[in-house]
Amino acid sequence: MNRGSRIIGYGTALPERVITNHDLAQTLDTSDTWITERTGIKERRIGSTTRALAIEAAQGALDMAGVDAGDLDSVVLATTTPDRVIPATAGSVQTALGASCGAFDLNAACSGFVYGLNVAHGLILAGAEHVLLIGSETLSRFVDWEDRATAVLFGDGAGAVVLSATDGSGNALLGWALDCKGSLEKSLHCDFGGFIYMEGREVFRQAVRIMVDTCERALAAANLTTGDIDLVVPHQANARIIRSACEKLRISEDRTVQVLGWTGNTSSASIPLALADAAGNGRLATDDVVLLVGFGAGMTSASALLRWEL
Repeated sequence: MNRGSRIIGYGTALPERVITNHDLAQTLDTSDTWITERTGIKERRIGSTTRALAIEAAQGALDMAGVDAGDLDSVVLATTTPDRVIPATAGSVQTALGASCGAFDLNAACSGFVYGLNVAHGLILAGAEHVLLIGSETLSRFVDWEDRATAVLFGDGAGAVVLSATDGSGNALLGWALDCKGSLEKSLHCDFGGFIYMEGREVFRQAVRIMVDTCERALAAANLTTGDIDLVVPHQANARIIRSACEKLRISEDRTVQVLGWTGNTSSASIPLALADAAGNGRLATDDVVLLVGFGAGMTSASALLRWEL
């Protein structure tokens, strides 16, 4: 029997503490207007741990899917902010959920969730029945809150999905593309014991180009065009990046999901947070074609085209 995979449940988690643009303006040379015009971000949530957020989001996804943690074949945690260097945070999440299966972290920065989606799909093709995929980040621990260029951007959060096996006719993954431009890694990085460093203009320029390229490659792999896309779920980094990329792809911005206004940039958590928001607010219907696209430090990029079946 040909195998495939589909998403059967999702969950999210956000810290309770909210930091608004007005809050930041009390200690930084900035304003709500300046931040909003340049990023589209109005507020962000910070606090908790990568583990705790991952557990909350994962349990929500398992509950929706009706899958017991004991039936999981693997836990994949996409994160660039593990709670420890060693061991992987995924193992701690697995134990807390009551699962007994493989568990590992995956670090592809803001592309991590879509990287993980492809890995989870591959595990199912190899014989797994249920895979839990989580994107969880606590970026606030690595932000210099005195640096106006980065303090306004990042937030904490988590999103998770359960993928389950189907026969080949029900496969939801239509096409994908993964890439990494390692030569650009210094434009956005964080060293051990340091803060996030970003060359804003260079990252913006590269992000638009990379986002367009990965989307076009995934569309070609699926033998689809932009006209076939019902909804775009992009990494929530910057509203202007999303707008510029959509213009180049000839996709109207009203076909995108944007939650960064109240979450900020949550790296690998941003796409599952946006996907859950779209699904929960009725923006996804059965058989819709959804484009997920991530881009970020590394510089990594990833895209996947899904037929929505939940």
